[in-house]
Amino acid sequence: MTTTPTIKTNVAAISIFASAGMAATKFVVGIAIGSLALISEALHSSVDVIATVITWLVVRVSDQPADAEHHYGHGKFESLSALGVIALLYVLAGGILVESYSRLREGAPPPTISVVPFVVLVIDIAINFWRARALDRTARETQSQALAADALHFASDVLGSTAVIIGLVLTGLGFAWGDSVAAIAVAVMISILGLRLGRSTIETLLDRAPEGASEKATLAIRSVPGVVGIERVRVRMVGPTYFIDAIAKVPRTYPIDRVEAIKKNAQAAVSEVLGDADLTFTAVPVARDNESVRERIMVIARNSGLAVHHVTVHDLGDKLTVSIDLEVDADMELKAAHDIAHGLERGIREDFGEDVEVDTHIEPLEPELPHGTDAAPERVETIRAALMQFAGNGAIHDIHNVRVRDTEAGEIVNFHCRAAPSMSVIKVHENVDEIERALRRAFPSIRRVISHAEPPRA
Repeated sequence: MTTTPTIKTNVAAISIFASAGMAATKFVVGIAIGSLALISEALHSSVDVIATVITWLVVRVSDQPADAEHHYGHGKFESLSALGVIALLYVLAGGILVESYSRLREGAPPPTISVVPFVVLVIDIAINFWRARALDRTARETQSQALAADALHFASDVLGSTAVIIGLVLTGLGFAWGDSVAAIAVAVMISILGLRLGRSTIETLLDRAPEGASEKATLAIRSVPGVVGIERVRVRMVGPTYFIDAIAKVPRTYPIDRVEAIKKNAQAAVSEVLGDADLTFTAVPVARDNESVRERIMVIARNSGLAVHHVTVHDLGDKLTVSIDLEVDADMELKAAHDIAHGLERGIREDFGEDVEVDTHIEPLEPELPHGTDAAPERVETIRAALMQFAGNGAIHDIHNVRVRDTEAGEIVNFHCRAAPSMSVIKVHENVDEIERALRRAFPSIRRVISHAEPPRA
């Protein structure tokens, strides 16, 4: 689930006003009572204000779509902004440590204790706790690194304010060093925060694979029907988007449109498990273990751009025999056609071994039929009657949907017929062939007969 950019920017904008108000209040109270710990926490909150402004600006840029100069979108602007905030945190932590050490060494006077700083700090803790939870929830929904950084800031503010309260309590109990030690505690928490945030940010900039994402993507792609194996999956994140580069194995016998369907299904599967995902899917055709000899021969012919049919394979035990009908241009010279057939036979032997016996029957490629017109109804009826006569009362019956077209090459006849549903395809083919041959003998002007056999109506 993803949240719209408007929610991200609104959450960041609300945080700006809340951070600025609390930072100013703590700073004024800290100066008034002379508390280094409270001033340090105010400065920490001031950095949060700067960080939140940067976040508000960055999320507006990072949510822009990819363009001609940023092909992977603008998500890494969030990582760069996080690095800038980290630098500010460490500068602040270093300054607090130096000032705290100076006060401890020189014995600076303790702050004035009153109820005001405690009230301010309790309110600050409540506000920052609420904001940290709201920002963390939005960051998880939007996969926003900038908002996640903001959530960590406010979570650290809760701990920092708690440390200041403890320091003020120690001071009130007579431990003069309590305030300085609380300031040091704030600096340490700021440093820990910067280290944690810096690690995740640098990992993103270095394209470290998000934990578990590669495994999820691999399982999702492997579950897609048609994927027989996976060679490689690489994942990286740019902003909230997972960019996945996958090389998957698919059967080499699959046509291009089926491979394209596998790609689309893989994208859908990955998006389902990861959400916002952009998959680059490279299909590698491979031979399956259960690939038949005929399928392998068809692949060899297809890869050579050749039209073949009537592929017959016989296993003689110690060798294979293969017979193929190869279609070539009818006007091609025999030598050129023979060279093509020889190349096909060589490819088959390279795949199956030199002892395979290959016979190639060369025949003219069926030309595209010229423009034609429907024959006269009388002619159609004459041919329909002949077809019914040749079919007789045999296995083929119910001749219907007879069409006859006149072309420059001769007449083209199409018809439908019916046969018993239990009859094998080879038997249907033999019976229909017999009718077609009889029709051509009776009408020499017929150039081609195309039949369609179907079972009886239910």
